[in-house]
Amino acid sequence: MPQQEQDRQHRNPGVPAALAQFAFLIGSWQCKARVKSEKGEWREFQATWHGRYILEEHAIADEYRMTDAVGHLIVLGMNFRTYDESRQKWNLKWLNALDGTWTDLGSDALGGVKSDDRSVTYTFREPVAHHAYTRATYGNISEDHFTWSAEKSDDGNTWSEFMVVECTRGSN
Repeated sequence: MPQQEQDRQHRNPGVPAALAQFAFLIGSWQCKARVKSEKGEWREFQATWHGRYILEEHAIADEYRMTDAVGHLIVLGMNFRTYDESRQKWNLKWLNALDGTWTDLGSDALGGVKSDDRSVTYTFREPVAHHAYTRATYGNISEDHFTWSAEKSDDGNTWSEFMVVECTRGSN
C-alpha cells in the first residue's frame, strides 16, 4: 500500500469510523483559491492545505494557508475535527492564527455536518466577513483532488458563492 494511502488509514481501532468522512484531507495539498470581491470581481490566490491525524488518531488537524501574489499571508489557520460517537455529532473548530480567534463550525443550530457519497457540508456564523453566515462544501473528492467552496448569506435562506478552492495532492 502506498505511504499516502497508509497515512489516511486508521490504525487505532478505538477511533470513531465517522472520522473517515474527513480523512481525504490527510496529506499535503497545493491549492488555487478564487475569491469574489464585494464588487463581484474574482481574484486568484495561492494556498496550501496540510492535514494529519492527531491525538492518537482521535482528531484531524488541517492547516490552511493562503497568500497573495507576492507571498503575503491572507489566511492562516487550523481546523480541528473530532467526532462524538455517543452523541453522533461533529465538533469542528477553526483557529484563526492571524487574530487568535476560534470559530465553531457546523453547529447543530445551523444544521450540523451533512455528508453523502459526493460531499461534506456545514454552515457557520461568519466572524470576520461582511455577511452573517458561510456554508462550506467539500466536493469533487478523489484520491488526488477536492474542491472547497463557500457560499454566503445574510438570512440563512438565500446563498451566493464567494470562494472556490481547488486542491491537488502535492508534496510536503
